[in-house]
Formats: sequence, structure tokens, C-alpha cells
Amino acid sequence: MAINISSRKPNKRKRIRSHALNTTNSTQALNLQVVRLVDGTRVRISAKEARTLRKADRVNTEVEA
Repeated sequence: MAINISSRKPNKRKRIRSHALNTTNSTQALNLQVVRLVDGTRVRISAKEARTLRKADRVNTEVEA
């Protein structure tokens, strides 16, 4: 079981208004990935954070399914 360590929240924004000026809120979820750290633990982090850690050689290069 992967541990969720990301503190990021979903992106919220207002949609484009219609002619009647109706607006609805939309939410875009994060792209969460399960990756294995160098010490062997599996964590669930966003793809952006995984990319940053991969550049710093703190994550194994293979992606978990």
C-alpha cells in the first residue's frame, strides 16, 4: 500500500461565463502516481513532484503500475 505524502490540493477555478452570466466551479484533480523511493518505500505523489525527485536521483527510474 502506497503512502500519500503529497500536500497539494486539486485546482479549482471558475468556468467561462455564459451570455446569462451563469458560472459554475470546476475542479481539476492531480495526476497522482505511485513511485518507489530509493529506500524502497512506495509513495503516492503528483507527477510534477515525481519528475522533480527523478531529476534529483531520489526516485527509481521505473514507474509502478
